[in-house]
Amino acid sequence: MAAMLVPPWLESLLSTAFFSICPSHKDAPRSECNMYCLDCNNGAFCFYCRSSRHKDHQVIQIRRSSYHDVVRVSEIQKVLDINGVQTYVINSARVLFLNERPQPKNAVKGSSHICEVCARSLLDPLRFCSLGCKLVGLKKNGEASFILSAKKEEGRGRREGIEIRLPSKELEDQLPQGMQQEMYQNTPTPPHHSNSNSRRRKGIPHRAPLGP
Repeated sequence: MAAMLVPPWLESLLSTAFFSICPSHKDAPRSECNMYCLDCNNGAFCFYCRSSRHKDHQVIQIRRSSYHDVVRVSEIQKVLDINGVQTYVINSARVLFLNERPQPKNAVKGSSHICEVCARSLLDPLRFCSLGCKLVGLKKNGEASFILSAKKEEGRGRREGIEIRLPSKELEDQLPQGMQQEMYQNTPTPPHHSNSNSRRRKGIPHRAPLGP
């Protein structure tokens, strides 16, 4: 049952080591292996490998935050259901962590929201701190899924349409939904100059011609 809810490439992605130097392009400036091909499902590779070997494939880029691997929400949500996973805004981009992170011994306890798998404190009322924890939770109880259904894809498309209307992707990521709606409700409607001008012309008095 759980296998049907997980894409075939996910477990391999989560176990892949990123940011080593590509042996084929080690002298090039962008030789870090920080990309993963969902079609080939065969390890990390660099920018130059993508251009030569994965040109028309589905590729996602992995980034780093405090020595931990993250992926941008805008990339991963196109291929994976990330519902229930905590996201963060880092360097003006919304990201999520691939795997569970070790917690410091003096971590603050008592948060009202914690990860169901590793008990890490969460910012929002969600279930998991990372994709890895969601995978563990799915295998334990099956009450989650990574597969995008047709209905969820349709909803995601509507959300992307809203983002295009906003001033920037980063701003949309950080604004509460209520504030987004307010932005559009408070936008003044442009005046109809032609109608107002015609009304003013009708009210202008005409002087009678002077007699001899």
